Amino acid sequence: MARILVDLPQPCVEELNAIAAAEKLPRAEVIRRAVAAYVDQHRPSTADVFGIWKNRGIDGVQYQEDMRSEW
Repeated sequence: MARILVDLPQPCVEELNAIAAAEKLPRAEVIRRAVAAYVDQHRPSTADVFGIWKNRGIDGVQYQEDMRSEW
């Protein structure tokens, strides 16, 4: 695990402290979870295309060859 120094505005630190106390977690764990959620929401969309043919019931290579045969 890497350590990263980040400056946060005091109101954010106070909110983090309140969340950590309410969830009975260390503030560092609350921050780790927040960063993980942000990273999950902002992943490049190219990762979403893998496996899109799995439920089509068509062989992808055969489909490609059929489409190209029309040219």
